[in-house]
Amino acid sequence: MLSIPSPSTNIWYIGAFPLRAYALCIIAGIIVAMIIATRRWRARGGTADSMEMMVVVGVPFGIVGARLYHVITDYQLYFGPGRQPLNALKIWEGGLGVWGAIAFGVLGGYLVARRRRIAFPAVLDAIAPAILVAQAIGRLGNWFNQELFGRPTTLPWALQIAPQYRPPGYEQFATFHPTFLYEMVWNLAAAALLVWLDRRFRLGHGKVFALYVLLYTAGRFWIEALRIDTVNEIGGFRLNNYTSLIGFIVALVWLIWLVRNRPGREDVVEGIGLPGAESIAEKDISETASIEDAVEADNSSDSESPAETPTKDPTATP
Repeated sequence: MLSIPSPSTNIWYIGAFPLRAYALCIIAGIIVAMIIATRRWRARGGTADSMEMMVVVGVPFGIVGARLYHVITDYQLYFGPGRQPLNALKIWEGGLGVWGAIAFGVLGGYLVARRRRIAFPAVLDAIAPAILVAQAIGRLGNWFNQELFGRPTTLPWALQIAPQYRPPGYEQFATFHPTFLYEMVWNLAAAALLVWLDRRFRLGHGKVFALYVLLYTAGRFWIEALRIDTVNEIGGFRLNNYTSLIGFIVALVWLIWLVRNRPGREDVVEGIGLPGAESIAEKDISETASIEDAVEADNSSDSESPAETPTKDPTATP
């Protein structure tokens, strides 16, 4: 039977230092995303320095947010009888919520954009495809950890899971839906679609990011429904299904509003002309106009002065 094998290990050692596949996948995703985002931002007229600063601040914010979301939504793993609360700090063992990562990462980027007078909706549009690529690469960490897979299946692309990683009630099954692969393919396809739509219609003012949320939550909804890992549920539905549904509706409403009220895209994304910088621009224009008026008045005065009257020679014959 055809199937996808799972890696035999998810950690390597350099001396006593452990290299964890999960962390390496996240780091690789961040690096690739930064390259893509910087190229897109420069194409929009921004500077690489500004994007690098937003990444430097946004990534730590995102990691903290991702862990917080995971710990809050799966609190039973860390708190309660027989649990070790300090395990909530062991991020290297897995457990990052993408919703928290996006929310806190966006917050970190916004703080930098506000300080540098950057059009933040344009930033969101630039990074949207990059985030999808980062998420796709990060999902490889779930493959190495043999976690977050779907229901049992015998499809040719089924994923082999070792007995010790199979959840209770599924010990007799050897292959499962590779939800990590489904999300990878979905995210990469969505990223390519966003790039094409952006080039084709010159989207701006946050429309690309709204489309990102729309596409990602649509894919995450059906992929989440396949998973069998233990999570909190409400009314028989997984918590992340509710989050996906809410995110989809909010993104759809936001996109419709943007299309109706914010056509086109920003002409300037950094510096003069952005909200908060108009006063500076007006001051510079006013000062320049005053100088030009003064120079023009001086030149006009010189040109209108009467010609010098020659002194009459007293010895001249009348």
